Amino acid sequence: MSDPVPKAELHLHIEGTLEPELALDLAGRNGVALPYRSADELRAAYDFQDLQSFLDLYYGLMAVLRTERDFAELADAYLARAAAQGVRHAEIFFDPQAHTARGVPLATVMAGLGEALAAAPARHGVTTRLIMCFLRDEPAASALEAFEAARPWFGTLITGVGLDSAEVGHPPAGFREVYDRARAAGLRLVAHAGEEGPPEYVWQALDVLGVERVDHGIRSMEDPRLVERLVRDQVPLTVCPLSNVRLRCVDRLADHPLPRMMAAGLLVTVNSDDPSYFGGYAGDNFDALRDGLGLTGEELRLLAANSFRAAFLSDAERAAYLEEVAAHRFA
Repeated sequence: MSDPVPKAELHLHIEGTLEPELALDLAGRNGVALPYRSADELRAAYDFQDLQSFLDLYYGLMAVLRTERDFAELADAYLARAAAQGVRHAEIFFDPQAHTARGVPLATVMAGLGEALAAAPARHGVTTRLIMCFLRDEPAASALEAFEAARPWFGTLITGVGLDSAEVGHPPAGFREVYDRARAAGLRLVAHAGEEGPPEYVWQALDVLGVERVDHGIRSMEDPRLVERLVRDQVPLTVCPLSNVRLRCVDRLADHPLPRMMAAGLLVTVNSDDPSYFGGYAGDNFDALRDGLGLTGEELRLLAANSFRAAFLSDAERAAYLEEVAAHRFA
């Protein structure tokens, strides 16, 4: 990947950047027993049938993340890889409930992530935002508890809130109260919807939670009225093509709805989701769209520009990044 187009990454779970080699290193350092003898053996376990089978491994491997140093190394490793693939700005998800439930204090998570994010502009040339996600397959009361515990970091380290984990059977509407509190606190609002769940979940994310961006949203294409709404309001959709293929949301990359979404006038962005598990970081997703779907350089430029238009940036930051995109020359 020579000279990748500048881009923002808006749908990235930091826990999903845990590469097998780092997982095994942290397991050894922290005395965590894993049932894998090598990085290759662990990588072979990344054979998912659906979202739930992925989540089972994903949460299991989180056991190796214990200390501030662990979280700092995890985030720094992601930022280095992302920068090499053209990412200039990253809005990073993390799951506080998944860590506090294991006995890891929230302050430990925040200190580690904060260290890496503070160093990112100078070390990697990447600006960042941090978005706290609620686990939708946990009770709404747990989300409220996590929200209140995170208040000390609002406006300094935490920029927004999101909703993730197993989608089917866990509609967004159940999280109205915590989103109301987040809005009152001045936080930005996003939510996963329309990945495996139906278009109705996207409607709920928009009209009940009041989100500014929809994460995934590919099943919106099943509802023409919803597509009309998303186009009219230019609601960004943070699409993750390689993730969608690996989790069987689409059978093959050739079947991915992204070209139809772009043709419909949707504000689509391209992201990596959980790149260690899904076989590709942000630039790899762009390459896959070029090679597998035949997207042209100008179509890739539009997707890159969309990513900055959809990002939680100041007008000056956005304008500077869009100039970089406009000036890029594709090989």
